[in-house]
Amino acid sequence: MSASEPTDLPDDLRERALAWIADDPDEGDREELRAVLTAAEGGDAAAAADLADRFSGALEFGTAGLRGAVGAGEHRMNRAVVQRAAAGLGTWLAQRFERPRVVVGLDARHRSREFADDSAAVLTAAGCEVLVLPRPLPTPVLAFAVRALDADAGVMVTASHNPPQDNGYKVYLGGRAGGEDGRGVQIVPPVDAEIAAAIGAVGPLARLPRAGGGWRVLGEDVVEDYLDAVLAATGLPEHPAPARDLRVVTTAMHGVGGAVLAEALRRSGFTDVHVVPEQAEADPAFPTVAFPNPEEPGALDLALDLAARVGADLVLAVDPDADRACAAVPTGERGDRSAWRQLSGDELGWVLGEHLAAPGAVLACSVVSSQGLARIAAAHGARFSPALTGFKWIARVPGISFGYEEAIGYCVAPAVVRDKDGISASVLTARLARRLLADGRTLLDVLDDVARRDGVHVTGPVSIRVEDLSLIGDAMARLRDRPPAELGGSPVTSVEDLRDGVDGLPGTDGLRWRTAQGARVVVRPSGTEPKLKCYCEVVVDVDPAGTAADLAAARALAADRLDAVRRDVRAATGIG
Repeated sequence: MSASEPTDLPDDLRERALAWIADDPDEGDREELRAVLTAAEGGDAAAAADLADRFSGALEFGTAGLRGAVGAGEHRMNRAVVQRAAAGLGTWLAQRFERPRVVVGLDARHRSREFADDSAAVLTAAGCEVLVLPRPLPTPVLAFAVRALDADAGVMVTASHNPPQDNGYKVYLGGRAGGEDGRGVQIVPPVDAEIAAAIGAVGPLARLPRAGGGWRVLGEDVVEDYLDAVLAATGLPEHPAPARDLRVVTTAMHGVGGAVLAEALRRSGFTDVHVVPEQAEADPAFPTVAFPNPEEPGALDLALDLAARVGADLVLAVDPDADRACAAVPTGERGDRSAWRQLSGDELGWVLGEHLAAPGAVLACSVVSSQGLARIAAAHGARFSPALTGFKWIARVPGISFGYEEAIGYCVAPAVVRDKDGISASVLTARLARRLLADGRTLLDVLDDVARRDGVHVTGPVSIRVEDLSLIGDAMARLRDRPPAELGGSPVTSVEDLRDGVDGLPGTDGLRWRTAQGARVVVRPSGTEPKLKCYCEVVVDVDPAGTAADLAAARALAADRLDAVRRDVRAATGIG
């Protein structure tokens, strides 16, 4: 149907749109929705489809909070949706605690300030003591503040590394609400469903109480306290200094982490730090990257170009809200742009885990992350604990010392931030690299050491983005009914449905296959994006006394096997 042909607009869709317009507290959103409705009523098929999508169901409040495209309507991020979320959270807290304390933070995405202000006004009116971070800051600062200020909850307005059109709403519990292992951690069931029910019970927004003031804007001391705590937690034993300082390139990916990361490195004694200028300032349009995620192809191009020009030893990147981090290192001459390697999420997890593992320590990673951390823990007499996917589960592992997920999230200082934290992970990585430089070694040498001891682990994803979410459900049903008989030329010897629970964990939507050759694949729907995600791993044992050539040959064999497994996995999904 062309945009000019008449289209029948369902009466219920028109009525829902009109009701939303009447209740929406923002004039700009009302005008936006009126324009879409008028166009749809005039026969514009594209507008009708847009309107139907805006009212395809309310944004679901779950363990990831809220996340979606900014715009008017129930299936968008806007002031009406945020006010309802804040009201539901305020009701849930007020029913359980007297004068609950809530910290509110925000990033620099589109409308984050409005959403944070609305949250403060609604939560204050609900009887909460509300503390607002002084400016747009990284998510880890909010997670830190929930613990440090003994708050009962925290709200972070951010869409993390989502595309520019998105925003979101993360909720943390702490103090009386979270329990010791959940203090400063994102919500999990059944709390998410309880808050969602409270949100659903919110009446007309015209009658929703909103305070005109009464909340407190925190001073810069909360950032100072965070930096002090991070530096103390990531300190290393005394070691001879290198002959020259480590040369570091950093990028904040147009997010809010740049200044905090730069200051953390400066206070850690790094004097040779080069910031990617094009990505240094917060910009919600993220103009230099297709997706503001350091994992995405091309996202580090500007950083690697700068690293080659200045002859850097290390590249550090954080995502827009700085809760994720990644690293890249030169593999040859430091000035050679082609001689750089970005560590995978698992590889940096192994490096950090190898440092933090010790007798009595507790190491944790998600079930979709590499099996390598379990071997690292065993080698050091530490305890390993698997967790469901997402830091809301990893951070709740009792007594956790270090946790990571393959999606470049790392918790290296759980007493400071009980969540993934790209700032502290970056500082610790830089400190380890500097100490290695003094010994004439690099992070790649650590990976070689681990591989010789624990075997070569090679991981790689198959990530399939879809427009039609039903394709993911169909693929999961198909894979449950007809799992592959072999992967990468090796028979599948184990088929596990994660809905039934594995490794002592609660059930979750996913499948896990193992092959006779030692490959492992986990398939699951993404919790935050329209993707089917397949996590593939191949392990090849090596002779600990073997030569460098032997290790290189083992890696090449593992890479070939991984490529074959990934091809078969993509074919098995039927949508790749």
